[in-house]
Amino acid sequence: MTAVLDKPAEAPAQEPPRRRRFKRPSVGAVIVYVAVVLLAVLWLLPLLWALSTSLKTETEASLGQDVHWIPRDWSLEGYRTLFQQGDHLVWMVNSTVVSTIVTVLTLVLCVFAAYGFSRFDFPGKNVIFGIIIAGLMVPGQALIIPLFDIVGFLNLSNTYWGLALPQVVAPVMVFILKRFFDAVPRDYEEAAKIDGAGHLRVLWSVILPLSGPILAAVGIFTFIGSWNNFLWPLIVATDPSMMTLPVGLGVVTGGYGLLYAQNMASAVVGALPLLVVFMIFQKQIVNGVAGVGLK
Repeated sequence: MTAVLDKPAEAPAQEPPRRRRFKRPSVGAVIVYVAVVLLAVLWLLPLLWALSTSLKTETEASLGQDVHWIPRDWSLEGYRTLFQQGDHLVWMVNSTVVSTIVTVLTLVLCVFAAYGFSRFDFPGKNVIFGIIIAGLMVPGQALIIPLFDIVGFLNLSNTYWGLALPQVVAPVMVFILKRFFDAVPRDYEEAAKIDGAGHLRVLWSVILPLSGPILAAVGIFTFIGSWNNFLWPLIVATDPSMMTLPVGLGVVTGGYGLLYAQNMASAVVGALPLLVVFMIFQKQIVNGVAGVGLK
């Protein structure tokens, strides 16, 4: 008797992987891409020119007839002179402290105000909210004199609170947060209230965790706006040790004349912290802005 050996089953033939077809972009997409690239180049050119000029010697930067992008003699003279002749570290600390105070207080006040307008019904609600929105039409320059009188009456001049408190009022942030809170489903709140949660608990445990992107976007925009604020710190901070960075850089520029390398170094120093903040939190900014637009 002969043994019959079973042949192993042949594996099914594998189909060769299909090559992805290159999808030709439409004319509209090409136009959009080209426009975005051009806008990016136009936005980056001044930054690159400022960085290039700040790394030149003052003599090379002052030669207006011989314009070139790459420095021939690389030098940190502008940065060294900047930090030797001015209290830039103190100004950066002042800007950081003031911007942090403004951001924290703005978030706290605007969150409570927006939640109240979004979830509570009380007499005069629409009228009060309309008055807050009307504040968007009042230019900040029109409030300088009354704010200065109030700060002087409270003896807050040349203090962090005097620099920060007048910047806390932000009607636009109340409006943005209210619109976002309106879009949060109330089913989550009802479930939390069934478990015995009060309004503060609902706000802390339900609303705020769902509002992370928009809170990050509001906080970052508030921080940037306070960091770049020039007019109010210029008026209320007369002591050089209490000046913020934009005011201090303006004082250095006015005190030491027109020095191109030093001026560009000042611009780079002033913009660098904001660029770092934006690069770190750009995802939260995009998600927050997109979320507000969708909702």
